[in-house]
Amino acid sequence: MNIKSLSHAALFCAASAIPFQALQAQAPAQPDDEDVAPADNQIIVTAQLIEQRALDVPITISALTGDAIAELGVTDLDELSNYIPGLNIQEQSANNPGIVIRGITSDSGSAQQGPRVTLYYNGVDISRSRGSYQAIYDLDRVEVIKGPQATLFGTASAVGAISLVSARPRPGYSAEVTGGYGNFDQTLVSGFVNAGSDVVAGRIAFEWRTRDGYVENLAPSQQEDLYAQDQFGARGSLRFTPNDRLTVDLIGTFDRQRHGGTPFISDTFATPDGPADPFGRAFLGGSPYSEAALGDSQLGLDREVYDANLTAEYLIGDSLTFTTVNGYREFDSHEVFDADGGPAPFLEFAEIAKGHQVSHEGRFTYVDPRWRAAFGWNFFTEDNLQRVPFSTEEGTFLQCLTTSLGLAPVIPGIPCVAADGSVPAAQVTQLATGGAATAIPYSSVFENQGNNQSYSLFADATFIPTTSLELTAGARLLIEQRRSGFVTSVPNSVLTGAPLIPGQIDTGGRTFEAEDSFSAVLPRFNALYRITPDLNVFATVSKGRRSPVVSLGARRAGTEVLPNINVIPQEVVWNYEGGIKFGSRTVSGSLGVYYQDSSNFQTPRTISAPNDPSGLPLGTTV
Repeated sequence: MNIKSLSHAALFCAASAIPFQALQAQAPAQPDDEDVAPADNQIIVTAQLIEQRALDVPITISALTGDAIAELGVTDLDELSNYIPGLNIQEQSANNPGIVIRGITSDSGSAQQGPRVTLYYNGVDISRSRGSYQAIYDLDRVEVIKGPQATLFGTASAVGAISLVSARPRPGYSAEVTGGYGNFDQTLVSGFVNAGSDVVAGRIAFEWRTRDGYVENLAPSQQEDLYAQDQFGARGSLRFTPNDRLTVDLIGTFDRQRHGGTPFISDTFATPDGPADPFGRAFLGGSPYSEAALGDSQLGLDREVYDANLTAEYLIGDSLTFTTVNGYREFDSHEVFDADGGPAPFLEFAEIAKGHQVSHEGRFTYVDPRWRAAFGWNFFTEDNLQRVPFSTEEGTFLQCLTTSLGLAPVIPGIPCVAADGSVPAAQVTQLATGGAATAIPYSSVFENQGNNQSYSLFADATFIPTTSLELTAGARLLIEQRRSGFVTSVPNSVLTGAPLIPGQIDTGGRTFEAEDSFSAVLPRFNALYRITPDLNVFATVSKGRRSPVVSLGARRAGTEVLPNINVIPQEVVWNYEGGIKFGSRTVSGSLGVYYQDSSNFQTPRTISAPNDPSGLPLGTTV
């Protein structure tokens, strides 16, 4: 599949009162705030692996300082969308953020698929969807880089990258505590404590936010209303600077969410309030089987993330610096949700996502008046899974499914949900069995697994023939090893003797596995011309890539169940872009036009397969 897109020009202007220091040819990587002249409206970024004014970066970049984020009142990741053009973050829950850059999304929760947008936290890739959400507090800055940036940010940045940089410890003593209270009993307590010397400094920052749910849930089994929030984050940072050449940062972060359920409210099934109203009060989570099948009787999210980062920077000579960035991240989330959006115990699901990631990068950077260059390597490995338990009651499910699809119901004349919100379909099992059973609980489990490793070498060089002109070329050589796993437990229905959900196949407790290796070269070319020190024009050509997918499921061959393997080719994006950037003491901005040419755009589709013995069609989604 080939997709071509042409976007119109986009203008971004933003004012900020942060200090600015023009980058010198031999500038250190982390300038002290005391040495910065508090004059201009400029932001220092590290999108090209060295410190530069955002104005001097020949790619489209939007950056906000930590002070600007606080002044704007941004308290959550999705709120960044309000202030950064071309960025949309759809936070269905902290377990499922969908990040969209220039209209292209990256929101798959599958452990087998790679993302399209790289999310970086203190220089380490945290892009795996279920582990990527990061609380916004005590940040130094956020950089949003648009367009493919594989050379600088790795393979996941097919359409862009977001870099979150936390505030670092500083010499001296300082502290801050912020508190707030709002409607729905919303509370906020956040702050930091910083202490240290020029040699050793430490910083502890935290944020705790709570809020009652603002969508009322009428289900008597539920203790909280929907979208209730209980979020805590804490970060400890230590900086060691024994001399002018060496800086070591050690950062540990903990994030925890205990959120209420997500309001998937049906526009079909009535509630005790009357006819279905997707904007009214909900009736979700009424299943008496949820705890046994899904692991919790309560709707909502229980999620924990642990993150450790060690970064060291050593100035080898006046122009040469070595940097190593190392990270470990572990996440464990459990979310229970009512997918049918109504009172019936019809479609009750949970999602359990677990994983850990290890990253190491080493790079040399060189800066002099004529050249800037970076050369390095990166190793990244992740091991994760997505498990989806399903729970229902057989008679209720079959009656609700057939009546919803307009098929012949199990028992004619009985609706799934009545106009008063009651569930007549709950009688179906008793009627269908002649009173032998009043209810038949049913549960199944689907799990996909991913173990992925990538190795890469990258090099990037900028030639500065005059003070007005900069020419850049770079490339990343990437080798990937991707291994997928798949296992299901899908018992047959007691009532029908066949799988309850058409298309589901039981692997009999066996975990199928498949693996493959891939490689790619991802280049970029940039040009920047300074009309004046505060007015630049730029042009860029870059190649982005979403990793191939070793899509693994199950299929039937007669009576035998076999692995169903589909290798989905890499998705490739060529980005052509040009624009103008300007800055002054009060306003800065950019105007750009881009054209993207995508091939092998990865999207789900269903492949028909032979019917199973029940006569219902099977399908495989790839």
